[in-house]
Amino acid sequence: MSAVVLLDKKEPWRPRLLLPAYQIGEAARYSGISPQTVTAWHRADQRTISVLPSRDARAALSYLQLIEVAIVAALRKRGMTLARIRVARDYIAKQLKSEYPFAEHKFKTEGKHIWLNFSQFESRGSNDSLVAADLGGQLAWTSIVGKKLEEFEYHSGLATRWRLAGKRSRIVIDPQIAFGAPSIKGTPTWTLLGRWKAKEPVEAIAEDFSLSASDVKEALIFEGIEAKKMKLPSAWTH
Repeated sequence: MSAVVLLDKKEPWRPRLLLPAYQIGEAARYSGISPQTVTAWHRADQRTISVLPSRDARAALSYLQLIEVAIVAALRKRGMTLARIRVARDYIAKQLKSEYPFAEHKFKTEGKHIWLNFSQFESRGSNDSLVAADLGGQLAWTSIVGKKLEEFEYHSGLATRWRLAGKRSRIVIDPQIAFGAPSIKGTPTWTLLGRWKAKEPVEAIAEDFSLSASDVKEALIFEGIEAKKMKLPSAWTH
């Protein structure tokens, strides 16, 4: 899927996918990795192939670049080596002519391998068989392969929603909501943080935005407010 195809879609939020909107530090915090790692993944030189499209190290990431960072981080947390991730990404990019393959295709993982449904390669392909992207297209059956990357939700083959702390997280990044800012039930988390910093009580903030108190607390914890201040345990350790 090319950038031109993405922008040709008759959906007003599509152009946001390519706009630089996320700073390196934000991408690192959302993904649970270091800013240096995010920068290194984008850097291309004579010694290594860049995992992600090359870019100015100081420039902000687009939504598609952010999702690629998130996918790479998720694969690393599942035990994949960076070298294997590079091989898989290069294979998918070449075979499917995709500029942002990790943002444009669904994945499953098993052991140390990265799989895609065969139907993503062939229009008449079966969803019962999978292609090992890091093994040059080796096939397997879905019954023997493990879990999908469940923190990502897809629309027309594109990862359009990222649940930042796992599939049950209420904090999402979705280019269709709040221009891609982290949000909870449609409200940007930074908005709730601003109200809390203005000394407004959680209950009042929740009422104003038609949220529950636990929604507001989860958003504040995500924004860096210590869990003990909210009297609520935090899943946000990064």
